[in-house]
Amino acid sequence: MPDANAGLVQGTLDMLILKTLQLEPMHGYGIALRIEQMSKGVFQVNAGSLFPAFRRLERDGLVSSEWRGTENNRRAKYYRLTERGKRKLKAETRDWQNQAAAIARILEA
Repeated sequence: MPDANAGLVQGTLDMLILKTLQLEPMHGYGIALRIEQMSKGVFQVNAGSLFPAFRRLERDGLVSSEWRGTENNRRAKYYRLTERGKRKLKAETRDWQNQAAAIARILEA
C-alpha cells in the first residue's frame, strides 16, 4: 500500500503525532495505526516517515521516550508528549484551524 502521507502538508505529520500522543503514551506502530484510524484511512504513515519525525520531535523536546513491554510482550519504544509538546500542539492546532478557515473562505468565494 502506498505511503499516503505524501499528501500531507509539510509539518502536518508532526502535529498529528503530537495530537495522537495527547491521549496517551504509545509506541510507533500504535501511533501509525491511530493516525490511520482517526483519518479513516486517508493517512497511512510508514516507518520511513514516522521514525525521522520521532527523532526530530525528541530532539526538539516535544516528546520523550522510554523502552518498555508492549501488550504482546515485545519491547518497544514508547513516546510521551512533554509539557513543551503540549504547548506546541496547542499553538499549531490554533494556527492550523485559522489557516483551514481561510482556505475554506477562498474556496467558497
